[in-house]
Amino acid sequence: MTHTLLHICCAPCSTVPLAALLAEGTPVFALFENSNIHPAEEHERRWATFASFAENLGIGYAQGAYDPDAWDAAVGTHAGVYPLREGDPALAEMRALRLKRCRACYAFRFERLAAYAAAHGFDAVATTLSISPYQFTALMAAELAAAAARHGIASAFNDYRASYPESVRRSRSLGMYRQNHCGCRYSAEEAALERAARKASRKAGRETPREAVQEGRGA
Repeated sequence: MTHTLLHICCAPCSTVPLAALLAEGTPVFALFENSNIHPAEEHERRWATFASFAENLGIGYAQGAYDPDAWDAAVGTHAGVYPLREGDPALAEMRALRLKRCRACYAFRFERLAAYAAAHGFDAVATTLSISPYQFTALMAAELAAAAARHGIASAFNDYRASYPESVRRSRSLGMYRQNHCGCRYSAEEAALERAARKASRKAGRETPREAVQEGRGA
């Protein structure tokens, strides 16, 4: 039977994938591998939320090394420019850079995931990130497969996006801490800009269409 190492991006996103894997009888161990999360206090809060959830489920879990400096060296070269408003001359450039940033972030975290899996005798790797409708799913799947191949293990990628509303419902019913951005400082700024734009639009008596702000925000 395949022993899977599941990358955990956060506790709320893990609710449905973990339930699905356990229901299938898949032996699973969870790894919280997220050097992207900023600042350290936010990282610790998300880790504590997941650790509590994992304890209640009775599954094995661990935390990867938190190394934001290494993450920034790999991802920060695609920093980009702000703000993210339709009509801004830099918007197309920002969207292109965000795609590069996210892909570099997937590659960074999945490389560490696959290395841990190979070192500890796992047969396959998977991720809970795929439940988010705000992520780049195809790029995520490609980077997971590439990292797995480099370490001689399988990618057990599943697209859980259809279950995102259910993950929101479950996490809220459990009283989990829910973040409002993916985790990195770039996504935090994007989310803040989106909230400010929506607030300004409401004040002006109209709503800002979601497509008028950066796509792919948050987890």
